[in-house]
Amino acid sequence: MNKLLLDYNVLAATKTRLTLNGTRDQKPQPMDIERIFGENVFSLEEMKNRLPKKVYESLVATIEKGEPLSPEIADTVALAMKEWAIEKGATHFTHWFQPLTGMTAEKHESFITPNKGGGAIAVFSGRDLIQGEPDASSFPSGGLRATFEARGYTAWDPTSPAFIMENPNGAYLAIPTAFASWTGEALDHKIPLLRSMHALDKQARRVLQLFGVKNVHKVYPTVGSEQEYFLIDEEFYYRRPDLVTCGRTLFGAKPPRGQEMEDHYFGSIPERVLAFMLEVEKELYKLGVPVKTRHNEVAPSQYEIAPLFENANLAADHQQLIMQTLKNVARRYGLVCLLHEKPFAGVNGSGKHNNWSMSTDTGMNLLDPGDNPHDNMQFLFFCAAVVRAVHKYQDLLRISVATAGNDHRLGANEAPPAIMSVFLGEQLEDIFNQLENGGVRGSKQGGLLGLGVPVLPPLPRHAGDRNRTSPFAFTGNKFEFRAVGASQSISFPNTVLNTIVADALDEMATMLEEKLKARGKRTKQAFEEAVAEVLREVIRESKPIIFNGDNYSSEWHAEAERRGLLNLPNTVEALAHLLDEKNVQLFERHGVLSRRELESRYEILLDQYTKTINIEAETAEYIARTMILPAALRYLRELTETLDEAKDLGLNVAGVRETAEEVATLINELRQRLDVLIAENQKRGETLEENARHKCYDVLPAMQAVREVADRLERVVPHEYWPMPTYREILFVK
Repeated sequence: MNKLLLDYNVLAATKTRLTLNGTRDQKPQPMDIERIFGENVFSLEEMKNRLPKKVYESLVATIEKGEPLSPEIADTVALAMKEWAIEKGATHFTHWFQPLTGMTAEKHESFITPNKGGGAIAVFSGRDLIQGEPDASSFPSGGLRATFEARGYTAWDPTSPAFIMENPNGAYLAIPTAFASWTGEALDHKIPLLRSMHALDKQARRVLQLFGVKNVHKVYPTVGSEQEYFLIDEEFYYRRPDLVTCGRTLFGAKPPRGQEMEDHYFGSIPERVLAFMLEVEKELYKLGVPVKTRHNEVAPSQYEIAPLFENANLAADHQQLIMQTLKNVARRYGLVCLLHEKPFAGVNGSGKHNNWSMSTDTGMNLLDPGDNPHDNMQFLFFCAAVVRAVHKYQDLLRISVATAGNDHRLGANEAPPAIMSVFLGEQLEDIFNQLENGGVRGSKQGGLLGLGVPVLPPLPRHAGDRNRTSPFAFTGNKFEFRAVGASQSISFPNTVLNTIVADALDEMATMLEEKLKARGKRTKQAFEEAVAEVLREVIRESKPIIFNGDNYSSEWHAEAERRGLLNLPNTVEALAHLLDEKNVQLFERHGVLSRRELESRYEILLDQYTKTINIEAETAEYIARTMILPAALRYLRELTETLDEAKDLGLNVAGVRETAEEVATLINELRQRLDVLIAENQKRGETLEENARHKCYDVLPAMQAVREVADRLERVVPHEYWPMPTYREILFVK
């Protein structure tokens, strides 16, 4: 195995040289971002060049103002889109959608259709563009559809542009679409997201009208989601059945060195990794994804990529493209991209920080406090609405990030806890306290941060520090929802966020309207007094959710319980609240999800959780029984043979005997714990809820018990006997 490790290091270096072949002796060619950005996107500019003026204007009104799409323009748009795609080398098209698997789906159709003369012509009609009909029976539906009821529809989403996906052997046109059943229920993540954006738009514009803001035709949520991920050599990946099957390691002793030295974060990017990143960025630029940031993350072999803010629907589509591109490009460099929330125990896991705000079509950020937040009542009104939303629906926010993978990450000292709270920062908290107590006299200013060295310029200091332990933090002109998992689609978390904020704005707008009506004549003073009263009531009611301290501390857990906040430590406990009547009524009230659609998601989420744990348990059993146990037995046989030979020679080998006894004890313990795991994983409950609880509270502990003794064996059994690459190899061979 030592030779194998050496071979891996040689192989990794060879792959780097092969990957970068021809670049070392050449002057690096600068990436012309302005030229390539969006070149594979059927953008507004491309539409303007190819469509009749009236058709273009009609389509822009749909995209930018949300006006209904005219079916009459579909054939014209389809013809222009087909011609553009064929010029780009596309031979097929697909309706690209996001079923409730959390991934994307696509069925490719050729542009080419045989004609009567025995030849072929390229055909793509308006009907092909607007509607597709994939088989809906094989996607999760949570009881919305029976298996024999197969009809489902994909519907063109004109607000998210079509794009070209390239392959060394060709290209195809991908058309973002929604996915619904024959009976009209949403079978995907896009439809509820779009509905929630509509609900937020309606209530936000209602508030702006009360504040006298004119000429705003649309308010939309903006999202920029950072993406953390691991890169490991594919040779290690294929020798780890747990990584291949589960996306995370089910066994692995903590290496002598992990992230303790804190030298990986923002460190120099390894050459092979940087080459990978550059190609990822180039591919994403061509798809119009505005990626901005790349860097080493905290854990060894962990990295991050982050895009700029976009319309939430487009941001969700682009997040799926980012994940797909990361995985595709990694393979070209002999790497595998791991998007699991916790692929390695003992080092930081991966999240997807969801930066969220609200913007108008006139360019106004509704969560920008300006220079004097205490004077900006409109900002305070929208900010208070977000705080109220998180307080009232803390369960839904927790549910939106509840997965088997994220359970390993939430609550550890690497990610926000499962208790939802809002960090406002010193300045905003001070203003909210003043509002609660009767009026605002001023706000704490940030000032300048002196660095103590004359040659370094003073930096403007924010009026509030950052708090990386908070699950929901105000960071200047947006809120950062830090609890989203790395492998998740951001659609559902943002659907929840949009809906609960829309609900809070609805309630607060109604409160304001009633107070203005009670005052009779509306004057500036009367309006400001009414707004102040609404803010005071909302702050007093929602104050328990505001916390600026250390969310990791045990003191906070006790304090959160005293405040009456929910602590939902795992997916099973969180999902139990999804169908609470207040949540069902919320989604129905704003037209985001019907009761049936919400019930289907409950079943799907529980089923996915249960199946994930079952797959992991069976994989753990397989590895322990067929790989780890035989390796330990081989080493024990070597030790016993050594003892027999030493006895014949009359040698004192007490150390060998002690080692053999230690290994034998561990083997027995492993076998006993493995038997418990096998027995627990064979049990089945009568309901989906019973199955999920059994997996959570019986199977997972049994898996952890097997891992604990297996990881002790890894520290005893010689490296050449150990059947899998270890953390020491996986995390540090780059």
